[in-house]
Amino acid sequence: MVAPSNSLAVAVYCAASLGKQNAFQVAALSLGHALAEANRPLVYGGGNVGIMGIVSGAVINEGGQVTGIVPYAIHASGGEKDKGNGVAKTESVAEALDEDRRGQIVVDSMHERKIEMAKRVGAFVGLPGGYGTFEEILEVVTWNQINIHNKPVILLNVLSYYNPLRELIRNGVREGFIQPHNEKLCVFVDGPADHKDHESFNWGQAAVDAIVAWQHDQVQPLSFHWTKDSDTSTIPNGKANIKSMNGISGGLYGLKTTNAWLKRVWHNRSRSGRL
Repeated sequence: MVAPSNSLAVAVYCAASLGKQNAFQVAALSLGHALAEANRPLVYGGGNVGIMGIVSGAVINEGGQVTGIVPYAIHASGGEKDKGNGVAKTESVAEALDEDRRGQIVVDSMHERKIEMAKRVGAFVGLPGGYGTFEEILEVVTWNQINIHNKPVILLNVLSYYNPLRELIRNGVREGFIQPHNEKLCVFVDGPADHKDHESFNWGQAAVDAIVAWQHDQVQPLSFHWTKDSDTSTIPNGKANIKSMNGISGGLYGLKTTNAWLKRVWHNRSRSGRL
């Protein structure tokens, strides 16, 4: 089993839209404040709008560290665009969105964005979002399952937003597509039973507490190893000797080389007219 990460940084997956419910925006503010107070750097998709903008602005306003990872195509087009029709519900949200001190790292592709985010952090938190957020959350859960990393994936289930995903996972278990012990690879933070209390609930502290409570040694990944020099699937007691290869550590090296191979294949096929 690959060893847990020592990084205090947290990747937050969330929407480039504000959403229609005030509770979503309040939860994003709460998370940003809690990460800064816990001295946990934020790594995120680099947007200045939507829930992305609220979380990053909240971290900055509390003196925390923020790193945004942006694909070149999105950067060149002027950044993430709000895909919804939500509006800032409070003055605090508006203040967070007005901040323009977010640092950015520009990468070549969406694949590289995800690798850069994953390798820099020790945990992942999902706020409400759309297709991109769903995809990012499920990918890092899968990476836990196949022994690429061993990091908590926490979903803030504001207004029960992620209940359908939890039911989908449970249905996968019932139908034999997900091992029962892997249901816990996605940790859901539900908040108060009464949704009226979700706007005042401290979602950020709940997220930090869930990260700390993650039981790294209880993960039962598939026995794959992703480097040619070390087998991370048979390391006793969760201790790993992970080499750094071209700046990519451990199992993520395999993903980086695969991505480079796919780019070469795509380029060659494009030149030969086979696409």
